[in-house]
Amino acid sequence: MSWAVEEWKEGLSPRVLQKIHELESQVDKLKKERQQRQYQLETLEAALQKQKQKVENEKSEATILKRENQSLMELCDNLEKSKQKISHDLQVKESQVNIQSGQLNSCKKNIERLEQELKR
Repeated sequence: MSWAVEEWKEGLSPRVLQKIHELESQVDKLKKERQQRQYQLETLEAALQKQKQKVENEKSEATILKRENQSLMELCDNLEKSKQKISHDLQVKESQVNIQSGQLNSCKKNIERLEQELKR
């Protein structure tokens, strides 16, 4: 089949044949270059898609972390409120203990006084 492709060149001058050969070489070179560029384009598109997917994953992860952070902040607030309530309750109970301790001391003194009176 290649002889049929070359048949049209018969009878052409060597100078024209040289120019044809140069043009054919240039076409082959351009085809190879085009293939390389096409491969580079496909590689870059694949890399771009990979980066887009990575960005989407990171956005998704950031959203999850924001929700988790918000939840933890709410939990901290609730714990702080509980701590304040427990601290207040403790102060109230300490006051009650002090009052009762005072009453106990007063009762002990009363008992001692009454015992002294009984001894007399």
